[in-house]
Amino acid sequence: MSVLVPLEDLLRFIREDAPWGDVTTDAVVPDITCRAAIRAKDRGIIAGLAEAQTLFEHFGVTVRARSADGRPVTSGEVVLDLAGPARAILLVERTALNIIGRMSGIATRTRAAVDVVQGLSPDIRVAATRKTAPGLRALDKKAVILGGGDPHRYTLSDMVLIKDNHLALVPLPEAIRRAKEQSLYRVVEVEVGVMSDAIMAAGAGADIILLDNMTPDAVFETVQALVERGLRERVTLEVSGNVAGGDIARYAATGIDVISMGALTHTVRNFDVSLDIVKGMSTVRIP
Repeated sequence: MSVLVPLEDLLRFIREDAPWGDVTTDAVVPDITCRAAIRAKDRGIIAGLAEAQTLFEHFGVTVRARSADGRPVTSGEVVLDLAGPARAILLVERTALNIIGRMSGIATRTRAAVDVVQGLSPDIRVAATRKTAPGLRALDKKAVILGGGDPHRYTLSDMVLIKDNHLALVPLPEAIRRAKEQSLYRVVEVEVGVMSDAIMAAGAGADIILLDNMTPDAVFETVQALVERGLRERVTLEVSGNVAGGDIARYAATGIDVISMGALTHTVRNFDVSLDIVKGMSTVRIP
């Protein structure tokens, strides 16, 4: 289950955008109340509404959700209704839209990848990576979950993932042995780029083997080699490395368990949303 990003993290975004207040709004707009609506201008999976609502409510704005995170929306659909101090609405506006736009873009792309993969093999999971924008990882990972994907590890502290630069310093079997000796309660994953290393990693006791930057044909051959040696059932097999477009379907047909995609979070197409003050509504001056 996805969880709400802490308020303090969200307020950091407001401080970044208005370190000394919103000088334009403070100078031009009197202390009045108004109504506004946030509307989707794209079609896809909406995300970030909970965070936007938390921010608006913190600044005294009443929010009525017209949709929910993780649901499909269409262009023109109102997702949040707002009512309250005009200055507060305008202060939070851009930050809230940026959060919704980025998270919805990630969720929408994730759902598209999940739909392709599960249409071929319902048991395969689509996962994110740590290729997130610094400071935005919690939002990016949550958006992946809302799109139906797996967040993968959040930090370097979560699990052991032995990568190529580790193996440049320590031999593969020794690296796995050292990781296993440290704790029985941590999953050990190893990144490999060739079949022989995958076989070695499985034999040495890796829990997950990440087949990195291998072609679909090479992945298929590696899976078969593990099957032939009686090693396939011992490990979870993940593929990663420039997985995108039509390759997703090809990888899904190789017999692996997880497809991880950095592109879910490192190349984000913003989902277009807008906030519009509802004109013609009577305004009330705040005492």
